Formats: sequence, structure tokens, C-alpha cells
Amino acid sequence: MEWWQAIILGLVEGVTEYLPVSSTGHLILASALMGLDEPEKKAAVDAFNIVIQGGAILAVLGLYWPRVKQMLFGLVGRDPKGLRLALLLFVAFLPAAILGVLFDDWIEARLFFAGPVLLALALGGVYMIVLDLWQKRRHREHPDAETPDITDLTFAQAVIIGLLQCVAMWPGTSRSMMTITGGILVGLRPRQAAEFSFLLGLPTLGGATVYKLAKNVKEAHDTGGDNLFEQLGVLPVAIGLVVATISAAIAVKWLVSFLNRHGLAIFGYYRLVLCAVLGAAILLGYVSIGPSQ
Repeated sequence: MEWWQAIILGLVEGVTEYLPVSSTGHLILASALMGLDEPEKKAAVDAFNIVIQGGAILAVLGLYWPRVKQMLFGLVGRDPKGLRLALLLFVAFLPAAILGVLFDDWIEARLFFAGPVLLALALGGVYMIVLDLWQKRRHREHPDAETPDITDLTFAQAVIIGLLQCVAMWPGTSRSMMTITGGILVGLRPRQAAEFSFLLGLPTLGGATVYKLAKNVKEAHDTGGDNLFEQLGVLPVAIGLVVATISAAIAVKWLVSFLNRHGLAIFGYYRLVLCAVLGAAILLGYVSIGPSQ
């Protein structure tokens, strides 16, 4: 992998990871257009795209350090609200932690194809447009409704968000879309829902990054092949992480500001456009989607 390819993939990952637009769809398109979807490279590039999610984790750690510190204090008995938030995130994380490990290979083998990915992009777009209309109507009918803090969520509500996050294991769905809309459905305003989504991404993306990296290294060892560092190079991975960190931080700050003034509908329309563009690229033979061999 060339350094400029690592920069582009890091930029795409950082910008799209926390926006409800499907980082998977964008990474598929970017990888294909740069010629990185060749069968002999595909497994390593797919692992690379997961590993550079670590940059998105670092971005949230930096931007939401006060919340992270609050949870750390809570775990040592110095902040009850911090402890409650940590427990809420743990409860919301559990469904994906269990189902992700159980069904990772099954999902990749059966759903990582053009049809399911395009369907997920399209349905996600319609879903957000409809939900945005519902949320704005609810706000008009109850303009003085109290805005809850994320620590005011119940554990049942956290489980609902966690279960919706599991839907994002379907390629092309978007983890951010499901967790942000899950927060809205249980009563949070978009900004608070986004904050809970970002914090939930810490264990979820962290777990996925470690799991995919370990899986890649183990499979390379078992088969006598090269792992992603040997195949793509250590420097491109480092570059991708740095670029993903910076771009994710910018994207998160922009999204929070945007949600303060607008809704989610624009992301729904964007997903429909992305679905059309990706579908056209597949039909014309520029992009192919399939599981890693």
C-alpha cells in the first residue's frame, strides 16, 4: 500500500465512522477506485480498514475526555453518575460484543455482497428521513420537554440502543446511524444521542479493532501467509491511524454542531445518493463486493 492510499483510506474512515452514512460503503468505494480490492490484497485491506478505526477511538477519547474521566472516577467510587454512565455503556455494548464474535464469519460470508450492502444503504436512508420527520413532529408537540442527560437513561433504554447497534453488523448499515437513532427513539435529543453513540463507540470499535487484528495475525500464522503489516507495511498503518484520528475529531465536532441546528434527514438523502453511485459503479464493473478469501 502506498502512503497516499493510506492517507485517503484514513481520511474516509475518520470522516465517515461517526457520521450516519456507512463507513463500509465509502471504504469499499475508495478501496476499489484505488485498485486495492484485488483478491490477494483484499483480506489485508479489509483488516486495515478495521484497524484504523483506532484513530476514531483516539479522537473521541480526546474530545470527550471529561466524560471518560467522569467514568474512571465512577469506577473507583468517586462519581456516582460516572459509574452509572459506565454501566449504561457496558450494558449497551454487551449485545454487539456477544453477537459480533458469534456471527462475524457468518455475516461476512453471507451479507458482504453487493445486494445486501446496497439494500442496507437504501433502507437506512429511508429510515432516517422518516425518523427525522417523526422527531421534529414530537419536538413541535412538546417544545418544553425536558432534555435528559445521557446518565438519566434507564438500563432498559441502554439495552434497546445496544440491540439496535447489532443491526449495524449488516454491512452498509452504519453503527452511528443505529445508535444515534436508537438514542432518539428512547427520548434523547439528537445531540445527546450522538454523545452516547460516540462513547459507546469506544468499547465497540476498540473490541472490533483488537478482534480483527488478532484474527488477521492468527490466520496469517496458521496458513503461513503474511499478516496485514507484512503485506501492506507498518508505515501505511501508522499513517492511516494518524489521519483517521485527525479527520474523525473534525467530523465529530462538525456533527455535534450540525445536529444542534438540523436533523438527520440530510444524511438519509445522502445515503440514497451513495447507494445509487455505488450501484452504478458495481454495474459498470468499477467496484466488486465480496467476502475476503
